[in-house]
Amino acid sequence: MSAAALELESLVYSLVPWARQDESLKRQLVAHCEEILSSHIGHSVEKDIGHLADLIKRHILQTSPTGSSTLRFTNLLSRLLEQPVLNRKHASLQFLHSLASTPAPTPLATSFLPSLAPPPPTRPSSRLTSKASSPVDGRPPPRGPKGKSKAEILREYRLQMGQPHIPEHLILRDTLYLLQGISGKYVQFSVTKDAEQNKELIFAEDPRYYIPAPTRALIHRLAEVGYLYQRVDSFVREREGKVGVGMIEQSLCHHLQTQLTEYYRLIAVLESQMSIVSQTKVEANGVDEERGREEETGLTLKRLDVWIEDWRLRMRMMSVCVEGARDAHGGALVNLIHGYAENGDPFIRKFTNQLLEEVSKPFFATLHKWLFSGELYDPFSEFFVAVDPELAHLQYMQPSVQGVGQLASDGGFGGGDFGDISEERAGGLQLWEQKYRFQEDMLPAFVGETFGRKIFSTGKSLNFIRYSCHDSDWVATREKLSNTGGTLKYSDIVGLERSIDTAYQIASQRLFDVFFDKYRLLDHLSALKHYLLLGYGDFTEQLMDTLGPSLSRPANALYRHNLTATLESALRSSNAQNDSPDVLRRLDARMLEYSHGEIGWDVFTLEYKVDAPIDTVLDPAAMVKYLKLFNHLWRVKRIESTLNTSWMRIAGGAKTFLRIPELDYDWHQIRLVMAEMIHFVRQLQAYCHLEVMECAWQDLLTFVQKKEGDLDALIENHRKYLDRMVKKVLLLSPKAGREENLLNQVRDVFILVLQFREATDDLYNYCLSESARRDAEKDAARGVYTRTEQGTDRRYTQESLPGILDRVKDYGASFSERVQAIVLSLASHPDLDCRFLGIRLSFSDYYKMKKEQQQQQRA
Repeated sequence: MSAAALELESLVYSLVPWARQDESLKRQLVAHCEEILSSHIGHSVEKDIGHLADLIKRHILQTSPTGSSTLRFTNLLSRLLEQPVLNRKHASLQFLHSLASTPAPTPLATSFLPSLAPPPPTRPSSRLTSKASSPVDGRPPPRGPKGKSKAEILREYRLQMGQPHIPEHLILRDTLYLLQGISGKYVQFSVTKDAEQNKELIFAEDPRYYIPAPTRALIHRLAEVGYLYQRVDSFVREREGKVGVGMIEQSLCHHLQTQLTEYYRLIAVLESQMSIVSQTKVEANGVDEERGREEETGLTLKRLDVWIEDWRLRMRMMSVCVEGARDAHGGALVNLIHGYAENGDPFIRKFTNQLLEEVSKPFFATLHKWLFSGELYDPFSEFFVAVDPELAHLQYMQPSVQGVGQLASDGGFGGGDFGDISEERAGGLQLWEQKYRFQEDMLPAFVGETFGRKIFSTGKSLNFIRYSCHDSDWVATREKLSNTGGTLKYSDIVGLERSIDTAYQIASQRLFDVFFDKYRLLDHLSALKHYLLLGYGDFTEQLMDTLGPSLSRPANALYRHNLTATLESALRSSNAQNDSPDVLRRLDARMLEYSHGEIGWDVFTLEYKVDAPIDTVLDPAAMVKYLKLFNHLWRVKRIESTLNTSWMRIAGGAKTFLRIPELDYDWHQIRLVMAEMIHFVRQLQAYCHLEVMECAWQDLLTFVQKKEGDLDALIENHRKYLDRMVKKVLLLSPKAGREENLLNQVRDVFILVLQFREATDDLYNYCLSESARRDAEKDAARGVYTRTEQGTDRRYTQESLPGILDRVKDYGASFSERVQAIVLSLASHPDLDCRFLGIRLSFSDYYKMKKEQQQQQRA
């Protein structure tokens, strides 16, 4: 191998490194370099200065026929030849002649701007030979571009090697097939089992033609549209034959099919342009200027890319929607598409808005029916409101008076504790809370959770008014809603929000009117406050007096009809007789389940029966809380009545006690302890009734008078009203176990009061017996016999007195210790009202001073 060949190989290796591994590529490049070196580029042209000067003169005469320029050139040439400084004079003249022969560049025109209009036709350039620079038959060469572009040189090289570029009309035909998702002859989609994975393009190897890299890149760019079209079209066809496709998804498929139809029209127009190009190619024989001009006005790959650019963006958006629609459903699908609308690109935003306008039509149709009629028509479960299948058949509730006795067995009202009682749902509350469910994942983002909750509440309210409340004014309400509600659509979000607010206010207002005007809900709440919360003082006193002897007996000796008769007697004997007959008929007396050893005080309770739809607010769980409060307040009232009776008995029998002077101090201490007990009970009563129940009742009345919110707000406020009373009256604390300890301490105090009352009764009876005995002795001293041994009670003798006094002292001391512990616990209670109760019970820090005295005595 010659040195020149080795140098060419080295040059090829340095410029094209991958030629080291490809022997055929190396040989082609070396041959190409040798061809260039053997052409006019590598050889010097004729160096005859005289001949070159004649050529220049001829050129000057063509541009300036006057001859002055020729004469001036001759003078300059003679001076140049005389200069010894320049050695390459021929080359310099040759360079200047080349510059003069080169046409001047045209200025940049507006036709160079991107446009769909075809470029102006140009003459096909003839192939230049190696002697293009020399004259032909003594004539100067024609004017035109002197050099060739690299693309022309490479095209000529491949033509010489026997592998020309593929004709554009052939590759254009395959590209139109690719745009429709179909493989062509020279370019094909890869074939796999999964159609979604056909993402690769395969270029068929044809020895006759070569597809250059720029053309391949452009084909890849255009084939993307065909691949996306294939995905969208397969999605639409798959949903056409599928059972159970939702209405929103059907609407999406319909809009996609409409877009694909427009795409078909564009492809048909492009194919018609392609047929013109093909006809031109068939008729072309040789190089003809006019036919070449006609060919340039047809379809090309670059023009096809410009025409298809708009649809590339559309197909991308449709493909993204199709991909998301496989896992989304109903409102979630609408929400997914809405997320693409938040884009800075105006085209994408406009296309997404148009898509949403069509896709959301089934959603807004369901929304309109639910918002203005309270009817849910959603056969494919696409709406954000869902119905419970188990309650779907319940269209209305039959009015029936329901008690709560079956829900509370002992329930902590007897000797047990106030443990957690299961809050069962039944009747109207079950229909209201469980029949329809709010599905947040199906709620479109353009609605928002706040308005979604209003829509959910409005539809439930209308459905409840119509089927559960049997509202005769339903037609008028629906007419009012129809007048306020316009056409709901995605393009009018402001109008949608206004319609939602108006419908929510009308439905909620009508529901409040039905509850408070038709079903007198406020009267029932007042009745519960007056009877179960012992708000009627004269009724409570009358019931306590008439039932007291009966309730002191064992529970198994009581009968319900006797309790009912006593209740009716107490109602007729008090101001409660002025209440509505509908309220009084709901009040009943009953006994809870009892165990061995319990008496009537432990199992007696009042109940208030409610029916639908009132039981939506006064549900069984709420009635159980009312029973809890009644049981506690009934115990407090019993203790107060017991202390009042004992105090009057002691005050009335003071003259009897004066006859036993040695017990004066004991009776004084008893009166002090009893005064302490009375103070404790009355402060506890005042706290429960004035600071807790009355304040909570005022808050509830304020809400009712405003009539704001919906039925859920009413239920929630009533629950807060009840929870506040239960928490404060029962002295509950959020700390684990603390509420039970404090409540048990209060119960222990009640037990100690009753035990102290029994001990004082025994001491009172002893004083009566001892007074009678001493009177008899005085009478006997006067000779009058007034006492018999048969009338003496053996329980009240001198021997039993120390035991009675010890019991009185122990119960009194235990009471003080328990109250002192309660006051200390209340001082650190998290609730402020409970802490104030501790201050009131301690009257002037009595228990604090007492504790300090005990500590000093122990020290």
